[in-house]
Amino acid sequence: MTRFLARARRPLPAAIASAWLVLGAFWPAPAPAAEPAAVQLERRIKAAFLYKFSGYVDWPAASFARPESPIVIGVAGDDRLATELAQMTTDRTTAGHPIRVLRLDRDDSPRGVHILFVTGTESDRVKEWADSLRGAPVLLVTDAPGALEHGSMINFVASEGRIRFEVALGPALGCGLKLSSGLLAVAKTVLPASQ
Repeated sequence: MTRFLARARRPLPAAIASAWLVLGAFWPAPAPAAEPAAVQLERRIKAAFLYKFSGYVDWPAASFARPESPIVIGVAGDDRLATELAQMTTDRTTAGHPIRVLRLDRDDSPRGVHILFVTGTESDRVKEWADSLRGAPVLLVTDAPGALEHGSMINFVASEGRIRFEVALGPALGCGLKLSSGLLAVAKTVLPASQ
């Protein structure tokens, strides 16, 4: 009898292990850790800025097929920010233009957008994004250190615990965009067009 029990016990752990593997395949993965409130707040602030920027830029008339065509804001590198911005701008307009938000992946063309925000995993490709937009009237906004040197027009920076932004006028003017004096007045830094 002892021999029987010993044999019965050996396959049992293998059976339990198999059951755990089967259950594990259908068991939901643990939810990702909750995002810190500071990160959520920073995302909301940047989304709000992106929406507000649309009211402080004059695009060439040819940028819109019709007077009621949407202002398209593309977001590359942060799907959560794109979702936040889309929710924030639902049923809102700027100068009679509704706002439309697009998520852009690495291989997507940014042509057809009016504002392109490059962040997150795409920050290391600011120069590539800027080169792909060369000459197009698209406001390129970033949140990467030194991005203004690579073609960005507006770059978010943290300053004294707040989200601020710096502006490079040269790239904006070079593609036919006019940034209002109201926007420039609240910028942390403005690089003149000659730089």
